Amino acid sequence: MKVTVVGAGNVGATCADVLAKKDIVNEIVLLDIKPNFAEGKALDIWESSPVNYFDTRVIGSTNDYSKTANSDVIVITSGIPRKPGMSRDDLIATNAKIVKMVTESVVEHSPNAKIVIVSNPLDVMTYAAFLAAKKSRNEVFGMAGVLDTARYRSFIALELDCSPKDIQAVLMGGHGDTMVPLPRYTTVGGIPVTELISEERINEIVERTKKGGGEIVNLLGTSAWYAPGASAAQMVEAIVKDSKRIFPVCVMLEGEYGMNNIALGVPVKLGKNGIEQVIELQLNKDEMALLQDSAKAVQKVMKTLEDMKLF
Repeated sequence: MKVTVVGAGNVGATCADVLAKKDIVNEIVLLDIKPNFAEGKALDIWESSPVNYFDTRVIGSTNDYSKTANSDVIVITSGIPRKPGMSRDDLIATNAKIVKMVTESVVEHSPNAKIVIVSNPLDVMTYAAFLAAKKSRNEVFGMAGVLDTARYRSFIALELDCSPKDIQAVLMGGHGDTMVPLPRYTTVGGIPVTELISEERINEIVERTKKGGGEIVNLLGTSAWYAPGASAAQMVEAIVKDSKRIFPVCVMLEGEYGMNNIALGVPVKLGKNGIEQVIELQLNKDEMALLQDSAKAVQKVMKTLEDMKLF
């Protein structure tokens, strides 16, 4: 099995490192446009193999997409962060061009690969990659909900002073302030979280989750990378091992939840074929209203991309 990670920055390198330590694939190719950057990161990861006991070969390359040929899974983290004075539209235009080019390049060399998008703004970049790849929705999807639920679950674990391993949760919608955590579907060791934490405190945890990325930026002065990288690696593992994990994933909807032609986070079954099932929950009126509000926010950003006529 072969995995390619495009973008050797903090998130991409972390994803490659976590995957290598799992020792579940034969080869990981780390690719970046910056000369020698991916080569250095890959070599550093490989030199940890005797310490961390893995055999996965890690190879770095500067913009040579031929090295990515015949990959089974491709993770795309490419793009630039928003800079001072840069509008949201400028960021979308710049990153959409990058994601379009990267997606077309990897598909040329690995036409059967499953593609996981991590680039931001996540929902619209997933849409851009879907358009560029010209593949089915089960093969091109985005990582957002896995990260968002990880943050949500980690905060609940702190609140209850319990193991995060025992917490299961579902989170839907766009990646950002309009995401929709669902306390009704959140359990701790099988116990509904609503029986363990007050409604007021749950709402506070939900709000912290929505602003989880911003909290890291305020502390570090830059975006998070450990949790995002590990979340992308977890999705790759589910595909490689055909474990059919149930994850919230950004996917193009085709009528589910009454929505079409929108990239939105919903629970799916993830296995060797990529998204093997989109799971449609029976949301109550309030939950559906929140999801629809989130969808409107995502559609607004998607329209910004469409108006740029890049595709």
